Amino acid sequence: MNKFILYIRATLFWVGFALSSLLVGLVAPFLLFASYETSYKVLSPWTNFNLWWLKVTCGVNYDIKGRENIDNNRNGIILANHQSTWETLLFPTIFPPISWVLKKELFKIPFYGWGLAKVKPIAIDRDAGSSAVDQVKTKGKERLDEGNWICIFPEGTRVNPGEKKRYRMGGALLAEYCAKQSEDGKGYPIYPVAHNAGECWPRHSYIKKPGTITVSIGQPFTVEGLDPGEINEKVKNWIEAEVETLPPAVKKTK
Repeated sequence: MNKFILYIRATLFWVGFALSSLLVGLVAPFLLFASYETSYKVLSPWTNFNLWWLKVTCGVNYDIKGRENIDNNRNGIILANHQSTWETLLFPTIFPPISWVLKKELFKIPFYGWGLAKVKPIAIDRDAGSSAVDQVKTKGKERLDEGNWICIFPEGTRVNPGEKKRYRMGGALLAEYCAKQSEDGKGYPIYPVAHNAGECWPRHSYIKKPGTITVSIGQPFTVEGLDPGEINEKVKNWIEAEVETLPPAVKKTK
């Protein structure tokens, strides 16, 4: 498709994205004393709108495999690959309510950061070392016990399709910690998730490519009897193998 047309379509998307983020930011201060449930219900339509607006303006659609693997009566820990901003829009529509493990600098973003702070994220300083990991474990278990899902991107940053990056241990350590604290030794299940969103929404790219993103939700597993290294390796192996089986998000033109 003509690059100029793609640029215009992306511009329309970004205008809608910016205006909707501004609206959320303006509403957020009024939710200061509102309950978490109320705040989540008021703010969550922002993600649905932007997924729809992205489809309308840029032709980016999606398909979800493995919805049947989700136990709606049992929240868990989502460990997924990270290729773009897109998955942060979709996941709250699949696993509500969701708490993100994210860098605290995101709170400084005007409007967007104000709304983000209202949905019980776990904000960490990535340079804090072991104290950041301890915060993920304690705050993560607290959020899980409250009924929230926890989402962690083990790669720690967005990674281009086809590239590989070392998986960090935060999610595995959280799962092990919860298991050790539980009476049955199982803790909360891990849900591995793989996708190819970066093909349509590349990292640092203004233009969005029309196509259909595939998201695959794997069968959850408990970490009983596994150490953090084994947990991390199991998640990594599944995600990397699953990504290879996903159909191309963007059709190649001759």
